[in-house]
Amino acid sequence: MSKVELEVKLTAPSSRSGAFSSPGKRTLVFCLLLAAVTLLVYNPANHYGFIDYDDGRYVYENHHVQAGVTWDTFKWAFTSTDQANWHPLTWLSHALDCQLFGLKPAGHHLTNILLHTLNVLLLFLLLARSTRRLVPSLFAAALFAVHPLNVESVVWVAERKNVLSTTFFLLTLAAYGWYACRPGWRRYLAVCGLLACGLASKPMLVTAPLALLLLDYWPLGRITNWSTPSEAIPVRQFSVVRLLSEKLPLLLLAAASSAITLRAQRSGGAFGLTYPLADRLKNAIGSYGAYLWKTIWPAHLALFYPYNAHSVATWKVASSALFLVAVSYAVWRSRSRRYLVVGWLWFLGTLIPVIGIVQVGSQSMADRYAYIPLIGIFVMSTWFVADWAAKPSFRLPSFVIAGVLLVALSVATYRQIGYWSDSVTVWSHTLQVTGNNWVADNNMGEALVQLNRIEDAYPYFVKSAQEAPINAVAQLNIGAYFQTHGRGQEAIAQYQLALRLPAEPTTRATAYADLGEAYFDSGDYASSRSNYEQALRLDPERVSAVRGMGRLLQEQGRWEEAARYFAFAVQLQPSAHGYLELAKALIQANHPDEAMLAWQHAVQEQPSLANLPAPRTATRQP
Repeated sequence: MSKVELEVKLTAPSSRSGAFSSPGKRTLVFCLLLAAVTLLVYNPANHYGFIDYDDGRYVYENHHVQAGVTWDTFKWAFTSTDQANWHPLTWLSHALDCQLFGLKPAGHHLTNILLHTLNVLLLFLLLARSTRRLVPSLFAAALFAVHPLNVESVVWVAERKNVLSTTFFLLTLAAYGWYACRPGWRRYLAVCGLLACGLASKPMLVTAPLALLLLDYWPLGRITNWSTPSEAIPVRQFSVVRLLSEKLPLLLLAAASSAITLRAQRSGGAFGLTYPLADRLKNAIGSYGAYLWKTIWPAHLALFYPYNAHSVATWKVASSALFLVAVSYAVWRSRSRRYLVVGWLWFLGTLIPVIGIVQVGSQSMADRYAYIPLIGIFVMSTWFVADWAAKPSFRLPSFVIAGVLLVALSVATYRQIGYWSDSVTVWSHTLQVTGNNWVADNNMGEALVQLNRIEDAYPYFVKSAQEAPINAVAQLNIGAYFQTHGRGQEAIAQYQLALRLPAEPTTRATAYADLGEAYFDSGDYASSRSNYEQALRLDPERVSAVRGMGRLLQEQGRWEEAARYFAFAVQLQPSAHGYLELAKALIQANHPDEAMLAWQHAVQEQPSLANLPAPRTATRQP
């Protein structure tokens, strides 16, 4: 039986009744099966909390997001380049979660999981619709659903941008297939609109126009003399020049997104750590090989892989380069199987924005970056095996192997999800599977501080500073340790050292705010004020600096001004202590009604305060 006859047999209408009696029913059953498996595997994440790496900046420490979907939040989302990115739809999705679930982590995790499940279903339906091959489409989507390399994108709340942008990306592909059936400006606008939404969720989609060109080659078959017209979707063929010009508006969208992103990352200090071009190329080649190896053998996955181009053995980079060349040559030799060309170029191309040639941040690679690129590997491998299994004697072994592989990957994914249960667990695992990881050491220390295990945290900060002497954050944490132990002058020296190191503006704002607090504790109010002002110039919403300015003004008896700072502090970060400070300042400023309102807010934040006497009111003197 030929491959075509086999696929026809698998998809042809059957006279039998039941769930598999027609292609439509089979598609529905497969969708339900994919959704059930995905939700089941990722269910443990619904019981996890936030972690101390970016989740705070994106959700539980971000007052704009916590306000929910308001007009002010909407304006902020579309004008902010916070976190060195412009992704307004991502901000709004987090704000919607806060409006629906508050700061309960379960709701935020559930949204990520539902988006991943939707992406799995969209991928399956797109492949099935464009190729009319249900079984390979099912297996490729199942690999995408349960592969451990995708865990980071799904269970990390701060990576909402990844799963959300992929949803819009897959919808863009669907709209493009719709447009290819009958080209017209209305359908093309739908493609442009969905891609714009994807870029407004995460700028990694800048390679989408090139991905659409690959789809023109296979499975759509729109390129004259290069590809066979699709049997699944009736499309017209055009010249390469026509299809390239067709992508120009999409390329302009991608270019605009790139320009905004570069500006945001530059202003946000994301380019603070730079490496020689030779090291970046070396890391990029090695990372391509590492992604492929982790796809085949998904072990030793970590939240952060430190940049270590100098320590990577030359033979590993050479091996990676040879492997990439060998696969590329094999794909070219087998180019009659067009899915191999498309899958391989998809993987190589969609990784380009994050492969590290343009270095952003201090990571060498990241599991989350492979979320979209892996689709290419899954498609090319699945279709190749499906062609091989077209022979009747190979069908049963191939189904058995596929089932065993999916079960094994599901178990590995379930286990990998467990490492994300809390901050200490995720960083402990990262330290176990990586070496000399200054980011993991620093964040492990911060996680222990949150548990009030300050003495256990200190060695991690010291180790982080030793591993990366230019690591300003670790120096700040060491300074905080000194300050909490009454070693004020050592803390000041440590903060000053951090300010001499290269760092992003938010880190420098933290250093100035911490230095202002240290000077305040030592009684040097002039130096304290100067540093608080520097912090607020860099970050006008730095809560510790806002509150510090309030305390300084309070010490000077300037209660009206102090109250304004305390009011702004609780607006940024509501807390019982903050409202009590505000109430005290308002009483002293002779604003009894406002003071009582602040007291009531404090009781709402901490009900046990209701047992204490309310602030005494005062009458304004004539």
